[in-house]
Amino acid sequence: MNKEIKKKQIIILGSTGSIGTQALQVIEEHPELYEVYALTANNKVDLLIAQARKFQPEAVVIANEEKYEQLKEALSDLPVKVYAGSEALCQIVESGPVDIVLTAMVGYAGLKPTINAIRARKAIALANKETLVVAGELINELAQQYRTPILPVDSEHSAVFQCLAGEVGNPIEKVILTASGGPFRTYTLEQLQTVTKAQALKHPNWEMGAKITIDSASMMNKGFEVIEAKWLFGVQPSQIEVVVHPQSVIHSMVQFEDGAVKAQLGMPDMRLPIQYAFSYPDRVYSSFDRLDFAKCTNLTFEQPDTKCFRNLALAYEAMYRGGNMPCIVNAANEMVVAAFLRDEISFLAMSDVIEKTMGCVSFVQVPTYDDYVATDAEARRIATELIVNCKL
Repeated sequence: MNKEIKKKQIIILGSTGSIGTQALQVIEEHPELYEVYALTANNKVDLLIAQARKFQPEAVVIANEEKYEQLKEALSDLPVKVYAGSEALCQIVESGPVDIVLTAMVGYAGLKPTINAIRARKAIALANKETLVVAGELINELAQQYRTPILPVDSEHSAVFQCLAGEVGNPIEKVILTASGGPFRTYTLEQLQTVTKAQALKHPNWEMGAKITIDSASMMNKGFEVIEAKWLFGVQPSQIEVVVHPQSVIHSMVQFEDGAVKAQLGMPDMRLPIQYAFSYPDRVYSSFDRLDFAKCTNLTFEQPDTKCFRNLALAYEAMYRGGNMPCIVNAANEMVVAAFLRDEISFLAMSDVIEKTMGCVSFVQVPTYDDYVATDAEARRIATELIVNCKL
């Protein structure tokens, strides 16, 4: 144990978001194991400045170029390189000493930097689920070509990943993803018609950013996780099941061909899957809260309601159809969530717009990267038009 351990150099894409800030807590708890190489943010320049001053990375990148001067001025007394723009974001991940790139950016914007990091043979700690939703086939091909490990950070996929440890060669019969059900789990369709942004942003179990919290309330988040599981674990759509588990103690399960089911349990704390991705294949000590079975006496399970929460059904449909259909769903969803957060569209109308967009955008069965870019742009344009015409 006394041997010198080389610190893993980590880039956090999206360091000012929920996952990014928790990843920094993990790094702070283990300064002997991990070091921040670079931090990036989209808009939150003040928090990025505070993080840079605390962790003293080699470099920081702000995607919004208008904030560059403010960032550069604030860090002028430190030996930290300062960059701005989406291209700088894509280039920083290729830096020589980097061991792990944590992709914690929100949405489609995470795709290109992830592709660049894979090509630079950096291990990917994947928290940006949209990357695999949009271009799962392309990402898998690149990861195999460049022999780049993709380590899941989503709590559900980390749980499956942990259940599969030591099971090499044992066929999976079924992946069972658990869902909290979100804040509206017991609501009727009538009740869902009038839910507000404030209600949707109150998740019962997890502390997350606004986009993923709305996705969780609409169950689109679970739909994306289903698509992600297909690519991460090489299973067919029919082998992925969603079970609503309101307590969020079992994070997901794997059923094997002999009928045995393995589950990963723990407190609803994203720092655990983040740390596991950083330390894999080892487990290292953490000070996180432990599961107390004296208090955890009631674990329940129920079937998801896809009539009330149509987004889950739409995600399954997109996965079965394949091609660029998941990319269409993701783009439309990003637009409707932004509109809902601006009070421009009702909760249930989000599903209507996504479904209509799926029927309007050009379908490509075997898409290239350029097809994904074109699909994303077309789907956003069509979804925006549908939102404008949508009556609340």
